Amino acid sequence: MKRGLSTRLDAWLADPGRRPLVLRGARQVGKTWLVRDLAARSTRALVEVNFERDPALKRHFDSNDPLHILGELSLALGLEIRPDRSLLFLDEIQAAPEVLAKLRWFYEELPSLPVVAAGSLLEFALADPTFSIPVGRISFQQVEPLGFPEYLQAHGQERLSSAISAWRPGQELSPAAHRQGTAWFQRYAMVGGMPAVVAAEVAGREPRALRELQRELVATYRADFARYCRRMDRDILDSVLRAVASSLGRKFVHARVGDGVKQHQAKRSLELLAMARLVHVVRCTAANGLPLGAEVKETFRKAVLADAGLVHAIVGTPAAQAFPAWESLAPALRGQLVDQLAAQQLRLLDEGAGDGPELFYWQREGGRPGEIDYLTQLEGRIVPVELKAGAAGAMKSLHQFMFEKGLDLAVRCDANPPSVQELSVKTTQGDPVRYRLVSLPLYLLWNLREVLAALASSASR
Repeated sequence: MKRGLSTRLDAWLADPGRRPLVLRGARQVGKTWLVRDLAARSTRALVEVNFERDPALKRHFDSNDPLHILGELSLALGLEIRPDRSLLFLDEIQAAPEVLAKLRWFYEELPSLPVVAAGSLLEFALADPTFSIPVGRISFQQVEPLGFPEYLQAHGQERLSSAISAWRPGQELSPAAHRQGTAWFQRYAMVGGMPAVVAAEVAGREPRALRELQRELVATYRADFARYCRRMDRDILDSVLRAVASSLGRKFVHARVGDGVKQHQAKRSLELLAMARLVHVVRCTAANGLPLGAEVKETFRKAVLADAGLVHAIVGTPAAQAFPAWESLAPALRGQLVDQLAAQQLRLLDEGAGDGPELFYWQREGGRPGEIDYLTQLEGRIVPVELKAGAAGAMKSLHQFMFEKGLDLAVRCDANPPSVQELSVKTTQGDPVRYRLVSLPLYLLWNLREVLAALASSASR
């Protein structure tokens, strides 16, 4: 299957000033596949070292001389390593964090050899105070599960993908494209974007088998908990994981994780799950200006999982010969899935961020209740994103937020075809507010950057 990151990796490989690249991301999101595919497409010989499978290979990196290291690896692996024709891949590098420090020598003394490292639990190694990152000599790239356009391409739906991604403000999306986009996105909502599950679906496996694969993925993550045991009890980590799945779209309250779990334990467990990239924390921001991360309240936070398929495995959404229809799901679960899927699409807007894209939301403190589901910063502006599980719904909080912050552009995700409206309304307090509302179906949220750029371009003419 095709991955959007492949183009970015091609550009990295072609850059004569490239640094060694470290791929970040949760286990099973496709990091290894991306590197193997890059080597195959570039016709470079792949030299793959897996430090978990063969920890003894670490000893060949004792030297600070890249040519000496390659000579030792060549003998150990029984193959020729030519810097101008090879690609060195250091997989599961969290098992040998001291090797990361050696990458500076490859950058400085052997720039002709492209080097890629990857590790599912890399953040735990990087957090070790005894380890120092070779700053300025390596680059980072976050790897996410498959986004919706990648999912469509995996199923041979390039025509549909092109039709919906080509929509721009001022145009009308064809009813057929909207119906098909909605239907395929509801299917994506059940399958998720983990490559192994999508590949099984493409191969014709029935939904019950796909659900079992999702459960096996969660079991793999739980097995990883044993690696964190010296930091936190695995049962507590599991309780927090379940709490995240059940609290999607709401403030995550540490005190409500479960019986016997203390607040400080819940907080630390959430941090560990975020380090493993299995959970993403959504921080609450005051949103008074850019950057959004400048004014965050650490005691307010939401949390989402890495992929919607993991939600189904944890909460037990049924699947047999067919997945349940979207409309047959419990309203609460539909709302939670909309929040989860929106987060996944928004994370794709900043896929190039080395540390991984950040997610934000806004919540009023005290007085009248008010919340904006997500906030992002695009085209030099703060963009609030309001989520609706259906085709309609009140927007009182959004109106008030737009008035208080003096913003003139907002996004609403609902079940309707895409459109742009000029709103002139009053808040519940009677204050007049005018702003432009971009309405997008959830299947188009991943393309928000291009939509807003086109909107800005048309406004400047």
